[in-house]
Formats: sequence, C-alpha cells, structure tokens
Amino acid sequence: MSLDELRSLIDRHAPRDADAVPAIDGLLLTRAERPTGPRSGVVDPVLALVAQGAKRLTLGGRIYDYEVGEYLVVSVDLPVSGQCTRATPETPFLGFGLRLRPARIAALLLETGTDPRAAGARRRTGLPALAVGEAPADLLDAALRMVRLLGRPADIPVLAPMIEREILWRLITGEQGTLVRQIGLADSRLTQIGRAVRHIREHYTDALRVEELARLSGMSASPFHRHFRAVTAMTPIQYQKHIRLQEARLRLMSSTDDVSDVGYAVGYDSASQFSREYRRQFGRPPGADAARLRNSDEEVFAAQ
Repeated sequence: MSLDELRSLIDRHAPRDADAVPAIDGLLLTRAERPTGPRSGVVDPVLALVAQGAKRLTLGGRIYDYEVGEYLVVSVDLPVSGQCTRATPETPFLGFGLRLRPARIAALLLETGTDPRAAGARRRTGLPALAVGEAPADLLDAALRMVRLLGRPADIPVLAPMIEREILWRLITGEQGTLVRQIGLADSRLTQIGRAVRHIREHYTDALRVEELARLSGMSASPFHRHFRAVTAMTPIQYQKHIRLQEARLRLMSSTDDVSDVGYAVGYDSASQFSREYRRQFGRPPGADAARLRNSDEEVFAAQ
C-alpha cells in the first residue's frame, strides 16, 4: 500500500519544470514518460528510490540497475551515466530522492551512540561509493510520509527534519548501513577520498598531482591510488577527465563559444585531444553534439 500511495503522490507533485525549487530542502522527485538514452553528469551523495519503472547507472565499468521497490545510495560526488530504462506515458517512471548530508549523518551517529566502526575489514580495504538494495517497508513508509508533507506545507518546517532523520536512521541500520555510516565519519576512507574528489571538482582545470591529492586524503600515494579506484571505479586522472568533459558539454550547450576555446577553458592543452576524448566519451564530436543537445529536450541528469 505504501508504494501505491507513493506512486500517486510522486505523480502529482513531481516538478514538470526542471528549474523548480523543491518545497522540502533536499527532496527530489522525478517523473519520466519514456525511456531515455544515457545522460552523463556528476551526482552528489543521494538516496534514490524507485516507486515505478526502472533506472540504470554506469560508473566506470560498473553497471547498477534498480527498479520498483529498490533504492540506490551514492556516497561521494561521482561522474556517472544514468538512464531511465522502463517508462511509458501510461506507466511513467516515478522516483523519490533525498540528498545525503554528511553533517546530519554524523550528528545522528553521535546522538544515538551507533558504532560507526561496524564496517570492520571492509572499511580498511575501501568501499565502493555506490550500492543498490531492496527498500524495507519502514523506509518506504518514511519516504511516503515525507512526500505527503507536500500537500500540507504548514507541517514542513516541523516534520520534514524529523522524517529526514528517520530515513537516515533506516539507512544506517539497513542493508547499506556500512556505506551510509561512512558518509558521516570524518576519518573514514570514504570521507578521505571524498576530500580528493572535491578538490578535483573544484580545480579540474589544473594539472593533477597525485601526491597532493594523497596528502589531502591523509595517505601515501600507493594506498591512495588503490582506495580512490575502489571508491570511484576509476583512477584520479580518469575522474578528472570525466569532470572536464562534462563541464565542457555544459558550456557547449549553453553558449556558442568556439569548440577549441571550450577545450582550453576546461584544462586541455590540445584542441585535437579534447575533440578526440569528447567524441570517445559522448559518441559525437563536440560541435555536432552541442548542436544536437540545443535542439533536443534532453534534461540534466538526476540519479533518483
């Protein structure tokens, strides 16, 4: 019954305008009437739950499929490719999402006295930053009550934070609890790699220095490289390339700048290398891809 009502409410409240501001901070609702091709983007830490339809995320060489009654957790900023794989006008894809904020997870761990070290050996060897699980009834119920608040705006300031805490608690104590707990730990391997990830995102045009990233993460170069790959499914250089190319794509979509100028602006020293890597990533040369995107209704990628 929770899923039936959740579907109905998402169908009613999911924004039709991509620029709409959520009424509840951190809440993300998605509706799609047809399958989509792969869409690249950087996704922040998030819980994504499917109420109807199915979706696929690709990270490096790993593929994550999730469908009705399943949820996905992303724990650090990741450049992924996502697509809706099951949706029709009669039975649209319907998704619930909630941004996962490390400070709120950390506060909940401290308040409840939950042992954040429960990850054991897996913590030492590194966790992948993305995982899929089956949503238990109590998580579905909490998500449903969060979406119900959209019909009672006066309740949002009081009840939304309480329900968000409940959702976080269900995640912390659930199948993917190890991964979610790591998000709130300042000294976890996941958080340490997260510092390097944020640094690359903020300085993606700069030359990449693995030693500097390792120092930011509190590791030496060799274990840093190993843990970075375990978390993100790619090397630091591959991660930086994904960020550069996605930023270039956004610039090409929103402006008429010369292709080579965009390549230089995102950190490439060679226009030919930029065009070659862009085509390998997105399947078309930069100019042709930008023209197609400007004339299409392709949306900004969302995980949920």
